[in-house]
Parts: sequence; C-alpha cells; structure tokens
Amino acid sequence: MNLKGKTILITGGASGIGLEAAKQFIALGTNVIITGRNQDKLEAAKKIHPQLTVIQSDVANADQALLLFDKIKEMGGIDILYNNAGVGVPPLNLGLANEKHLEGAIYEMDVNYLGVIRLNNLFLDMLKSRKESAIINTTSILSYVPSLLEATYSASKTALAFYTKSLREHLKIANSRVKVFELLPPLVATEMTAERDDKKMSSEELVKGLIAGLKKDQYTIRVGDTKLVYLLHRFFPKLTFGLVNPKKSHQFLQK
Repeated sequence: MNLKGKTILITGGASGIGLEAAKQFIALGTNVIITGRNQDKLEAAKKIHPQLTVIQSDVANADQALLLFDKIKEMGGIDILYNNAGVGVPPLNLGLANEKHLEGAIYEMDVNYLGVIRLNNLFLDMLKSRKESAIINTTSILSYVPSLLEATYSASKTALAFYTKSLREHLKIANSRVKVFELLPPLVATEMTAERDDKKMSSEELVKGLIAGLKKDQYTIRVGDTKLVYLLHRFFPKLTFGLVNPKKSHQFLQK
C-alpha cells in the first residue's frame, strides 16, 4: 500500500502508540488526523507536530462518532481508518463475580470492540469510494492466548480479531477495494502498561512493524513476541498459556 499523500484518521492518537504512529506517518508524507477524549493531550500533540489535525471525540459515544464523521466528510474524507483507541481496566478492579468486574468489561467492550464497529460502519462507504483505502484494527497478542489478569480485555480483543477477519472476507466477496489490516501487538510500553514490569516493546518499534506490513499489503501484522506466541500456540497451547500466565499471576489472583 502506498502511504504518501493519503489521509489517515488515528483514534486514540494523542498519546502512546497513536501519537508515535502520527509521527511516523507524517514523516512518510501522510496527512494525519488524530482523535482522543482529552483535549489537553490533543493540543499538546498539536504543539509537537503542527501538521496534525486534531478533533476531540470518544469512539464509545455514538453521537460524538457521528459528529466526527461529519467533520471529516466536510474536510474531504480519509483514505485510512486506524482504529487504535483501546482501554484496559487494571487487574485490581477485575476480581470475578462483582460489579466492578462487570463495569470494567462493559467499558472495555464499548471502546475496544463496539467503538471500532461503530466507526467502520460510519466510514465504510467513504473508504469504498477511494481508489486505494484501508481499515487498520488493533487486536492483541492476547487474542491468541488469554491473560488471567486481563480476562475481559483479552475477550474484547478476541472479539475484535474475529470481526476483523470476517470483515476482510465480506469485503472480498463484495469485490471491495478496501483493505483490512489486523495489527497484533505484544505488550507495549505505554501509559496503560506503566506499572507492569514485564518485557515490553517500544511504541516506535511497533509502529515501524505496522508500516512495514502496510507497505507489503501484509493483512495480518504480528510484531515482536506476538510472532513467537502465534507459532507456539499452534503446536504447544498448554505451554504457551503458561508463558502468558506465569505463576506470579496465579499468586496475584489468590490474594
């Protein structure tokens, strides 16, 4: 896929992976629009990268998603929709069979899964009208092997992974030119994972892997440890589950 001259919308683009992606896409000559819920973070991102167009919007809010679509339509539309926005509720709030567990699950599903479908449905006709266009959905290494500490987060990303594969095939059957990419990150060093002491990939390396995959039209983009987990899980599922869920996580759950 040729990225130069394209216009991309990155959700959750004011920090972390989204902001790093904005930086690297700008360097490639891509026109970048970012969204996020926090106006202060958006303005800070704009100061760092004046080329950015920033729009405050929450993907989990249907009314805000529609307003976002209308604004972008007025601006001339987009060629690439990068569904990067994602949330994870800290494990301390995710004990089983309590109200906080349910609240966290609903929140994660609203953003990580339903919010993606909402935006894809809004922007699909626009993307279909372009000569070359794409949707990028960010799933997770945990869509292969669930994390005991992040059970509902893993579930939301697994739902998104199945939806992404189905969407890709539906569009092929309909002879659509819209390309559907799935990015599967490992654990990445972001604000959301700041308290984790596990091995982490940098946002910079993750986005480099994403862009390399886009340029090659590699529709399933596994980066870093995701490649190893994918292969191990195919042949040694029990071993891989243990690697993703070491004994220290069992001890945490027993508290």
